[in-house]
Amino acid sequence: MQKPQDSLKKPAPNGWIILDKPRGLGSTQAVAAVKRNLREGGFAKTKVGHGGTLDPLAEGVLPIALGEATKLAGRMLDASKIYTFTVAFGEETSTLDTEGEVTDTSAVRPAHAQVLSVLPQFTGAIEQVPPAFSALKVDGKRAYDLARAGEEVALKKRAVTVYALTAEEEPKTGERPIGEITLTAHVSKGTYIRSIARDIARALGTCGHVTYLRRAKAGPFTENHAISLDKLNEIASGAPLKDLLLPLEAGLDDIPALHLTQTDAQAVRQGRVLSELPQPSGLYCGMLDNVPVALLEISDGASKVVRGFNLPDVAE
Repeated sequence: MQKPQDSLKKPAPNGWIILDKPRGLGSTQAVAAVKRNLREGGFAKTKVGHGGTLDPLAEGVLPIALGEATKLAGRMLDASKIYTFTVAFGEETSTLDTEGEVTDTSAVRPAHAQVLSVLPQFTGAIEQVPPAFSALKVDGKRAYDLARAGEEVALKKRAVTVYALTAEEEPKTGERPIGEITLTAHVSKGTYIRSIARDIARALGTCGHVTYLRRAKAGPFTENHAISLDKLNEIASGAPLKDLLLPLEAGLDDIPALHLTQTDAQAVRQGRVLSELPQPSGLYCGMLDNVPVALLEISDGASKVVRGFNLPDVAE
């Protein structure tokens, strides 16, 4: 039953806030910050979730789903990502970043050209061992919890895809050894950048760890879509949410639209099959005017509802 004060609140929003997550903030903390700002901004209780964890020591694009967009958060987890990261040579740490203790050292420093020569080994379909300090589960427990407790963590290799791996421009120092290098990687879900950094260093006969990590793209969302934490905090002071909120369908920019009539939209909302559709088989976003109704899978001219959306102005 709706409480009297709830009717005075702004309706719960649906869509995406793309946060440019600062270093030091966890993904769960970012979600909590969005919830707090919506609450203080006078919005009704809203379901909020993120589209892919970003380590506290990493920064950059963190898609945060609101309302009906949370139904697409799983798709965002499966999306490819682009990262820029810096590998410092000479020390490997327990966490493979700046947070852990040094576990190995080397006096070897590669030249820029040597780094370039090994990058093809880490491009395409590859196998990597995830970091011991990761959220993967071992016998029902998080790997990082076991590692922090001093237990030996043995994670299995996993198959991932690195679509592209490039280095910054070659410095004018030529073939002189370098202490670090900044790379950009376009990777599939489940790829650990810290593992790539470790393995590149080892392939060069040295060791290394990540000192800087920034996510530049997550699925369809880029840095151009992202807002700062300060901008997010303006919502609590009454700043218009519409200026910061991307529509639900922004998370589906790679999926073609299927325009529905009022009758078809009502049938879809009721879970009924649409038949004799001329579109090729595949995934579509069923739209009534400009409002997403459902994700639909078309097979041989017949549609099946994959995920329905309960948005305003959709045919009942």
